[in-house]
Amino acid sequence: MLEHRAVYHVETDDLYELDEASFAFLRNCGSEEGCEDGEERFVEYCLREGILSRTRVPAKRPPIVQAPIPSLRYLELQITNSCNLRCKHCYLDDHAYRIETKSARNELSVDTVERVLQEFEEMQGLRVLISGGEPLLHSRFEDINTLLPNFAIRTVLMTNGLLLTERLLSSLRVNEIQISIDGLEASHDALRGLGSFRVAMDAVKRSIAAGFHVSIATMVHRKNLQDFPEMEKLFSDLGVREWLVDVPCVTGRLRDNPDFQLSPEEAGAYLRYGYGEGFHGSTHGYACGTHLMAITADGKAAKCSFYADRPVGSVTEGIGENWRRVERLELSELRCDCAHINECRGGCRYRAFLLGDERGKDSYRCNFYGLSEPVNGETVR
Repeated sequence: MLEHRAVYHVETDDLYELDEASFAFLRNCGSEEGCEDGEERFVEYCLREGILSRTRVPAKRPPIVQAPIPSLRYLELQITNSCNLRCKHCYLDDHAYRIETKSARNELSVDTVERVLQEFEEMQGLRVLISGGEPLLHSRFEDINTLLPNFAIRTVLMTNGLLLTERLLSSLRVNEIQISIDGLEASHDALRGLGSFRVAMDAVKRSIAAGFHVSIATMVHRKNLQDFPEMEKLFSDLGVREWLVDVPCVTGRLRDNPDFQLSPEEAGAYLRYGYGEGFHGSTHGYACGTHLMAITADGKAAKCSFYADRPVGSVTEGIGENWRRVERLELSELRCDCAHINECRGGCRYRAFLLGDERGKDSYRCNFYGLSEPVNGETVR
């Protein structure tokens, strides 16, 4: 029960909006009595979509209660700040990521992860994004991995791919693996380190062969602009389920690497690349991030991972309480006035903040739509 009645297919990541009658029918199907007689065409549709089966299938489901509005559908869980790369565009600087000593490491305890997942499930959450740092460096990742099937939540592992061994893939209990590929070999390695492209692409291929849904995240930077047409064909031919393309915020390490930075005018056009469904729509009237919250490796809750230095509270208070504190900007509060606002939802609010006004325009997204917008008082086109 989100803003509307729905059924969520965890394995396929499909969310179906239901009317009252179909919701009641499917809800009854989950009871001990099983399905009663229903409208034949609807039942056949559910069978085709995999929502129903002709044999009883044991399944654990959270209690169906009304979600908070706006609903918390997506939770980024940064389980560790340890990382095995030092990417030049990372939005977190060297004070945030640590691998040198155990004393400098921040990571969520297994008990905390279990408690958060349980509360997220009870809030009717859909998808948890397991990130870091590099999440596979968590000292007890195997224990966290074992927990995941206990929850009726889609789990996505966000990784650089360097540690995805055959042994790990054989025991991994997630629904989806998202691997960062930031260009073809030369441009990816320039950003992430020599030799990282070949290892990461091998991880993509082996993950697909192992039967996982695989998505790829790509950041637009100055050295990969010529790679996008070939990347598009490569990822599609491999069977990558979703390709997410974005522009990194000029913060963290990217501030110290101007050779990788791009202006809104240069980068905006590349946001047309990428494919896949992404998020399941949004509550109308709000800016970006309506259904997302992040938990950082030190146990803070924030509007998203970019806002880690502006937390709304601690995970010890419960994610429900933190979710109530998250500031949500309405579209009417933004200084956006173009015809694309309902589709764009104002772009990235953190990019707008870095450009000088959190309620102002995300000029990178504006340039995607071919609009000319001033940045810091100067026209970018």
